[in-house]
Amino acid sequence: MENYTEILDPNSKSKAHSIVRPVFQALMVLCLCFFLYFITGILKVFFSTARVRENARYILFAHMLFSDTIYLVLGLFLHFTSTYLVFIPVPICYILVTVSSTTFKVTPYNLAVMALERYAAICFPLRHAELSSKQSAKVAIALIWVVGLLPNFVDFIFLTSSADKNFFSLSVKCTRQDVTITAAQSNIRFFTHTFTFSTVGLIIIVTYIKIMMVALSIDTNKSASKAGKTVMLHAIQLMLCMLAFSYTLTEMYFKAYADYLPILNFSILMCLPRLLSPLIYGIRDEVFRSYINKFLLCNALKINSSVNSTEHAH
Repeated sequence: MENYTEILDPNSKSKAHSIVRPVFQALMVLCLCFFLYFITGILKVFFSTARVRENARYILFAHMLFSDTIYLVLGLFLHFTSTYLVFIPVPICYILVTVSSTTFKVTPYNLAVMALERYAAICFPLRHAELSSKQSAKVAIALIWVVGLLPNFVDFIFLTSSADKNFFSLSVKCTRQDVTITAAQSNIRFFTHTFTFSTVGLIIIVTYIKIMMVALSIDTNKSASKAGKTVMLHAIQLMLCMLAFSYTLTEMYFKAYADYLPILNFSILMCLPRLLSPLIYGIRDEVFRSYINKFLLCNALKINSSVNSTEHAH
């Protein structure tokens, strides 16, 4: 059978690639704009409502939004600089990659702490106020960032001890691979990701089982049942984050689409889960849902009024 690709115009593949890539990039930018618009309403509620601002669960949720925003903005920036061959000095590149990789790990740790907060609320109700105070939430967030940054600190030690003296004076296409020059750095990254997601997964499973045991022991305990559903939602959020690890599998099984894989992998496996995760949680939460509806409705009314006024002016 004649190979179909052989009768195609040699330039058709590159033309298609030049069209598909900007389309996906434009969609990613639009999704990011929607995400920023959405979290603006969430954070407006958080900072303007005292009872929400003092609640540990909502503090952790706001922190997750903050972390995911940094990850998405930095990821999109690095994607564009890499795609269009914008060379960045190694020290600046390493800082950007470090912040991006840290925020990638911060979200799972944050989900684990949120699951533990629900566990404390149901299994230790008398101590919940003490264990889940505003101060304890701040301490937990500080610890999350310390644990997230620790592997990067070790990575930096290996990098500086192995790199050539002129390495930090170079400008590179800023990706993780460009600042990974030793096998030890790759091993650190593999071990860190394995430890992070296995530990967080175990915490979520254990807390879910404990909470559901309380819910089943007392049939009328609706709060325990609801907390169990919340922890299950955290498990779904964790699974969404883990989609990033299927990057290598797509490269292995979809080699025929190698020209499109980088942009598809980045948009579907890296960005989409981070966009969906807080959106699902925010809409599900009763406090934020009511405020989100008001926020979106008010803005929709403003847009309609401005459109009507413009039409009348013409």
